Amino acid sequence: MDRKRVLFISGSIGLGHIGRDLAIAQALCKLDSRVEISWLAEDPASMVLVQAGENLLPEARLLAHANAKLDNAAKNYRANLASMVAKMGKEWKGNTQVVAKLLEKEHFDLVVGDETYELAIEVSGNPEFKRFPFVMIFDCVGADSVSHGPVDSIMTYMVNRIWAKAMQAKPPTAADRSLFIGEPEDIPDKKFGFMLPNRRQLAVETLDFVGYILPFNPPDYVDKPNVRKALGYDDGPLIVCSIGGTSAGKDLLSLCAKTYPLIKEKLAGLRMVLVCGPLLKPDWIQAPEGVEVRGYMPELYKHLAASDLCIVTGGGTVTLELTALRKPFLYFPLKKHFEQEGAVAYRCKRHGAGVRMDYEKTSPQVLARVVLENFGKEVHYTDIPTDGAKKAAQLIQQVLNKAI
Repeated sequence: MDRKRVLFISGSIGLGHIGRDLAIAQALCKLDSRVEISWLAEDPASMVLVQAGENLLPEARLLAHANAKLDNAAKNYRANLASMVAKMGKEWKGNTQVVAKLLEKEHFDLVVGDETYELAIEVSGNPEFKRFPFVMIFDCVGADSVSHGPVDSIMTYMVNRIWAKAMQAKPPTAADRSLFIGEPEDIPDKKFGFMLPNRRQLAVETLDFVGYILPFNPPDYVDKPNVRKALGYDDGPLIVCSIGGTSAGKDLLSLCAKTYPLIKEKLAGLRMVLVCGPLLKPDWIQAPEGVEVRGYMPELYKHLAASDLCIVTGGGTVTLELTALRKPFLYFPLKKHFEQEGAVAYRCKRHGAGVRMDYEKTSPQVLARVVLENFGKEVHYTDIPTDGAKKAAQLIQQVLNKAI
């Protein structure tokens, strides 16, 4: 039986995208048992792949550490993503060289890149580089200026100009297929910038929309008492707080810990769980009695399903999971993080999901009041399509079969 070798590069920051990448990979293997997938990803996504028993290639250790770069740049609940991206030219060039050398050494029938923007830029601008079938995955199109400063505006425009140029490039220099995880309405109906094309219009012309991807089936977690029993929780009030796969949002966990005594005055027996993720040590958080501080929690969605309310950063994956689970939640987008303040907040508003909060304007007293207003509240979010993994796998399979 002939193998079909696929190189999957999970290039996103944090942990959210590796879950959907694994879901797509599993769906692809179900469609064709001859598919063999190898992976490139940086920490902490690489940790998840190893734990899942996936074939993580040794070249993964040579990738630039974008997560560490974001964490180091984040201060006072601010993380200027556009500025970081604009300054990563050297690191991105290094990543493309890692991929180029790997493809010279080993043959792959297809390369799939999840938010591997450096690879997309190289592919669109260097015809000699693209000697392989390539599928690109997005869940965000375009950056937004998140301040009125001229430097931020210039950097955002630079990012958008490169972004639009890469999307406008035509095969054989561009990706053979580009997938968007979501719906056309998730993309703002406005231009990338001055003299640049309309974002949504260009996306509709160049991308395949597959809907959303979750690593679980939401109906399986409707029975909250059963979910709680399986996780060892009692039937008392439960709040879960999470900052995702980076440590950039660590100040939010401290705010939650300070707020706990105020909430407990109104909710007897309250249990609060602070989830630090893989890059923040639990002992960094000073928490009062009654607050549990945990590190990385595999299958966090189960704990979200068990909760009465969640408090999270503005991560795209966790807010999507909470929307699908129909949980009341408060979300705090990182300041100057154009994806969290822009694309994610835009999507949440469109779905009527969650309560957007401003970290700089939220004291423990304010947070306690909003928590109590929304605790255990019945929500009425928009129904969202969650079969994106199967659709994405089918589209990827089409490119793979054509390539062989």
